[in-house]
Amino acid sequence: MKKKILVLGAGHVGSTIAIDLKNNGHEVSVMDINPEPLSKLPGNDISTLTGDFTSPLLIKYIEEMDLVVGAAPGRFGFQLMKRVIEAGINMVDISFCSEDYLELDGRAREKNVTLIPDIGVAPGICNIILGFHNAHMQVDSYKCVVGGLPIKREWPLEYKASWSPADVIEEYTRPARFKEHGKIITKPALSDNELITIDPVGTLEEWNSDGLRSLLKTLPDVPNMIEKTLRYPGTVEYLKVLRELGYFSDQEINVNGKMIKPLDLSAALLLKSWQPDEKDREFTIMRVTLEGLENNRKVKYIYDLYDEYDKKTDTLSMARTTGYTCSAAANLLITGMYSRKGVCPPEYLGNNDEYFRYVMNYLEERDVNFKITKE
Repeated sequence: MKKKILVLGAGHVGSTIAIDLKNNGHEVSVMDINPEPLSKLPGNDISTLTGDFTSPLLIKYIEEMDLVVGAAPGRFGFQLMKRVIEAGINMVDISFCSEDYLELDGRAREKNVTLIPDIGVAPGICNIILGFHNAHMQVDSYKCVVGGLPIKREWPLEYKASWSPADVIEEYTRPARFKEHGKIITKPALSDNELITIDPVGTLEEWNSDGLRSLLKTLPDVPNMIEKTLRYPGTVEYLKVLRELGYFSDQEINVNGKMIKPLDLSAALLLKSWQPDEKDREFTIMRVTLEGLENNRKVKYIYDLYDEYDKKTDTLSMARTTGYTCSAAANLLITGMYSRKGVCPPEYLGNNDEYFRYVMNYLEERDVNFKITKE
């Protein structure tokens, strides 16, 4: 049965989700404050609406939907989740909001709503993988390293971003939390950088980032967990310089009598340099390593993902890996296969074999493939 779905955000990832859900036979609408990305969507197949995510009129539109997909910048994510819950509508969300969305669990249950947040690539599919193995073995160690990079390294940044520059910058400033021997440790972002070699790319640089999020609360029995971000070697040093000089600060400063946030200026300047275009080829690379006991034997599982821009569909890799994971969860939810109420982080999907296989098969059908090694 055709369902009505509203996607909030028409960026690279939001548009990919919208098109994929439309191809699954749903009636899809997309809302964004910027008419330019909306104009690039298939006009006859997807309805578009130009509007502000903070508008009171949004609630009336949400109430007409069977499902809402949050693909807005992180600064809007938490408030949008609250508004959708209050409207009594189910939601999946990819926004990397800074707030703790688990605080919304009680209200979501009261409203009989299911919210699946952080359902992208990382966080997202890596959580699902950990949730699956945690249900089948004693996981002692979990590590995820992940990054999205241009295939061609171009000076000065050697980087492209398919999502909000402000959200990318937050990765460089938000303190990174991880677990060692059962204790939560906090270090500055960009810390503990070291080189790592992963095929088929070669040598990359990894550093601490705050990507564990819900895992720190939902899987308390896993004593060692960490996520690190991947960039080309040398990137961390210039990011540290920019951060220490204040370019990523959200504290307003006076410039010729005008108060501005350095973060806003940096995001605006970086947007042009980071924005991929049709000539750019980029890739997503991720390695998830799990170690522990399975049937009383020590085991190690390694999940390797390497995915490139899809020329045939003109879809960026980061949009593919993030968007298709999200639309897989959306289909689980809107078809009634997944019915748990409250806030349900991605690892909850992994706890169930059927949901885990569904998501992995969904990605495989779209040529997003993991190489799985067991040692």
